[in-house]
Parts: sequence; C-alpha cells; structure tokens
Amino acid sequence: MLVLIDHQAGLAFAVESIDRQMLLNNTIALAKTAQVFGLPTIVSTSATKVYSGPLMPAVQAVIPDVPVIDRRSMNAWEDEAVRVAVQATGRRRIIVSGILTEACVSFFVLSALVEGYEVFVVGDACGGLTPVSHDLALRRMEASGAQMTSWIQILLEMQRDWTRKETYDGARSIVEEHGGGYGIGLNYARDMIKPCVSACQAT
Repeated sequence: MLVLIDHQAGLAFAVESIDRQMLLNNTIALAKTAQVFGLPTIVSTSATKVYSGPLMPAVQAVIPDVPVIDRRSMNAWEDEAVRVAVQATGRRRIIVSGILTEACVSFFVLSALVEGYEVFVVGDACGGLTPVSHDLALRRMEASGAQMTSWIQILLEMQRDWTRKETYDGARSIVEEHGGGYGIGLNYARDMIKPCVSACQAT
C-alpha cells in the first residue's frame, strides 16, 4: 500500500532538503504509480485548519477519490482512523512518502516497523527541514529496518518489464512527464524507433 503523510503547503514552506517543486513532482509521480498498479492508497493530513492547510491540490487531483484522514497527532500510527485504514488493506508492505521527514514520516515508519510491517521510505518524495536532518531521519529509519528507495525505483520495480502491456502506457506516461532526462530519453527512443521500423519495413 501507499501511505502519503502531510503533503500540505504549510509544512512544505519549511522544507529545505529538496527543491519544493521537485518534491511535489516526485510525490505526484508516486501517487500516479500507485494508481497505475492498483495499490491501496491512504492519505493523512494534520492541523489543516490551524497551520498546515489542506492536502496540496496537485496531489489531490491525482487521487480525487481517496479520502483524506485529518488528525491531531504528529504520529499518524497513533490515529485510530489511519491505523484502521492501514490494517483494512490486508497488506503488510507499506510505501511511505511525506513531510516532515524528521517528524511525521519517521514517527509513523518507526511505529509500523514495531508492528511488523515491511516499510519502504521514498526518500526523494519526503521533505525535511534541512538536508542534514532529513538524512539523519532516513538513517534512523533505515537502522530500524526500513528500506530506502526512490519513486522511480518503485515504478520500475513494479513494471519490471516494458513488455507488460497492461501497465505499459500508464507507467511510461509517468516517466515521460515526471522522469526528467529519463523521460526525455523515452520520448527520443520512441520518435527514433518508429521512423526506423517504418523505413526498414519499406526496404
């Protein structure tokens, strides 16, 4: 399952570990990946009325039918609605993305690990207060048993083979839109291969 924690503008203002637009890009790509591969998605926010604001509209637009669970505790695992939603999926692997890495992400991940879940933290879809504190939080979670990864690795590991037709179009479109140079390369390859195939068939 995918768990998105506190992707809210009020918290993103404080992020200095990654370019904020890149953080948003990576989070959207991750959310789209979950949709293409049919992963249950759980979204939680905190302090929406007093500080952090709502879920970022660009993220909400990707998952319009996913309910947003608002809570008070920094640790989403301590919120009964979030915990019940996680347990209701029946899945034992959790992919996590969120803000801030040092607090809401770490606390949830450490609690889920204690409960026996296998947890993957998407480091480039998490935002920390500083590069150092973000890195230290990732290292603490990793030392406790979480696995560090990136959104593109999640997508490619799920796709596994570009001949898998059922998810090919969706996965490719995510890479083309959000994958930077890799996406440019896929576009280039498509534009180069098609003319070549046509020309070869004509000879």
